Amino acid sequence: MATIGQNNLNAKLVLLGDMGAGKSSLVLRFVRGQFLEFQESTIGAAFFSQTLAVNDATVKFEIWDTAGQERYHSLAPMYYRGAAAAIIVYDITSKDSFTRAKKWVQELQKQGNPSMVMALAGNKADLEEKRQVTAEEARVYAEDNCLFFMETSAKTAANVNDIFYEIAKRLPRAQPAQNPAGMVLVDRPQEGSRASSSCC
Repeated sequence: MATIGQNNLNAKLVLLGDMGAGKSSLVLRFVRGQFLEFQESTIGAAFFSQTLAVNDATVKFEIWDTAGQERYHSLAPMYYRGAAAAIIVYDITSKDSFTRAKKWVQELQKQGNPSMVMALAGNKADLEEKRQVTAEEARVYAEDNCLFFMETSAKTAANVNDIFYEIAKRLPRAQPAQNPAGMVLVDRPQEGSRASSSCC
């Protein structure tokens, strides 16, 4: 979820997608400005944080980069539960990667936070000559499923910062911090003072 305080917003963001789609490379490019040609596979999940200034607010992303291997799939709900945002990443040079990205979208639609901001990232856009998934096909799928779509390249940094900024802009601002006990605390006027009328 996203929590708010004095124009500061903390938001849990999860990256999901197939192994080799470039999730870790996207995060490393965004957080550290680095690209490693040979990135080792993530085991379980990796955690990063990054703060952005967006309009009149500061957004601190708590980023969970999940492993793409099938054997870690059962761990994913632990990371996307309570997330304010998700980036579903696929490799534009792999039709299978796009198919698996669609399965992640379906899983999030069924089990994720209903107000989650979801982005579809077609990564490895620098490999145009090996493309198997057209931008138009992905854009239509994204529109049909209420996602926003961008093609990215962790290698060249194309649209990497843009996708995180766009998510930050779309996060709900009016959402109060969640009370972990589930109790609603109400300030009551002191005796003798007049209660002001309010709508909430």
